[in-house]
Amino acid sequence: MNIAIVGTGYVGLVSGTCFADTGATVTCVDVDAAKIERLNNGEIPIYEPGLEELVKKNVAAGRLRFTTDLASVLDDVEIVFSAVGTPPDEDGSADLKYVLQVARTIGQHLNHYVVVVTKSTVPVGTARKVRAAIEEELQKRGADVPFDVASNPEFLKEGNAIKDFMSPDRVVVGTESERAKKVLTRLYKPFLINNFRVIFMDIPSAEMTKYAANSMLATRISFMNDIANLCERVGADVNMVRAGIGSDTRIGRKFLYAGCGYGGSCFPKDVKALIKTADQNGYSMEVLKAVERVNEEQKSILFRKLQKAYGGQSLQGLTVAMWGLSFKPETDDMRESTALVMIQKLLEAGCTVRVFDPIAMDECRRRIGDCVVYCRDKYDAVLDADALLLLTEWKEFRLPTWGVVAKAMKRPLVIDGRNIFDHEELEECGFEYYCIGR
Repeated sequence: MNIAIVGTGYVGLVSGTCFADTGATVTCVDVDAAKIERLNNGEIPIYEPGLEELVKKNVAAGRLRFTTDLASVLDDVEIVFSAVGTPPDEDGSADLKYVLQVARTIGQHLNHYVVVVTKSTVPVGTARKVRAAIEEELQKRGADVPFDVASNPEFLKEGNAIKDFMSPDRVVVGTESERAKKVLTRLYKPFLINNFRVIFMDIPSAEMTKYAANSMLATRISFMNDIANLCERVGADVNMVRAGIGSDTRIGRKFLYAGCGYGGSCFPKDVKALIKTADQNGYSMEVLKAVERVNEEQKSILFRKLQKAYGGQSLQGLTVAMWGLSFKPETDDMRESTALVMIQKLLEAGCTVRVFDPIAMDECRRRIGDCVVYCRDKYDAVLDADALLLLTEWKEFRLPTWGVVAKAMKRPLVIDGRNIFDHEELEECGFEYYCIGR
C-alpha cells in the first residue's frame, strides 16, 4: 500500500516510519528542504527513543523515503496524511493555514481517487474546510476527481511514541464513506490482526475525541496540583492521597502525580483550542479555563518555594542549579516547559542559573541562547549553588550521590518539582528539602 505523509515533525515522522515498518510504502513530504536533506542523509531532526534505528531500517528496505514535492507523489498513493503543524493563534485557536495549504496543493494536482486524512490535531469542522479547499482547486482546473476526507488523530506520548503506535490503546478513525472506511481498514489491518481496537466513527466525533482526551488528562494533572497545594496547608501528604484515590477503579492511578505544571506540544495548545472552539460556539468551558489557570500558576511554584526558603528576601546574586529542561523525560521538547518559566523568573530576580539535561541542552541553547550556564553533568550544575531545583524526572536524577552534591553546593537546599526524592534520606544527608504537596 502506497501512502504519503505531509509534515516530518514529531507526528508525521513517527507515523510514517511506523507505517513503513508494518509494510506500507511511505513517502514523507515537507516544505523544509534542509530537514528533508538531513533525513535523506540519515539525520533525525527530533529525539525519540528508537526512532533513528527504525528510520534507517525502513529506508534501507526501500519502504520509506523523503521529498519536498507532494505533487510528484500524488499519482502513486492511495492515502495522503496531513500531519503539519497547527500552532496556536494569538487568541488560542488552532492556526489551520498549513493544513489548508496542503489541501489546496492536493486539489491542484489530484488525478485519481485518494483518501485525505487529517492526522494533525485540529478543531471540529476542519475536515469540512479541507474538503472545501480541495473542491475549490478542482473546480479551478475543471477537474472531476473523486476523493474522500477522513480524520485519524494521533495519541502518541513523547518518549514512548513507537510503542504507542505499534501497540495502541485504540486507533480512532473518522470517515464519511464506506469506500474510505475500506481503504483505511486495509491500512490498519496489521493492528486488527493483533486485536488492537480500531474505532470507526463520524468525522466531527473523531476530531473532538483528540481534544477531549488531552483535556481530560490535563484536568487530572491540574486537579492533583490543586489538591497538593491544599495538602501543604492542611498537613496532608499528596502521595498518600494519590495512593488512596488511585486505588478506586473508577479513578485509576494514571496522571495523578502532583508536580510543577504540565507542558509540551499538546496539552497547553489543545486545552486553549478547545476553550476557543467552545467560545466560538456560544459555550464556556469553565472547568478547562480553571485547568489552564491552575497550570499557569503551578509553573511558578518552585520559584515561590525558593523565595520562601530565603525568607522572602531578594534572590539577587544567588546561584541556582536546575536539573531538567524538557517538559518530560525521554524527549528534548521544551515547548511550554516549566523550565522556560523558571529560567525567566530566576534571571529577572538576578540569579545565575546553571542547568543540565541529558538530552535538551542544545534545544535550550537554540531557544534562549547563552543566558544560562550549560553544565557537563548534574554534579557540575550544583557547583557553588545556593539551591537545586528538580524540574524533569529523568531516571539519571533519581539516585544521585548526595554526599557529592552536598559538598559541591554552597547551601544544601533541594526543591523537588516532581516528588522523586526521599525526604528522609535528604534530611539525613543534611539537606533542606521542599517538594510538592507535603
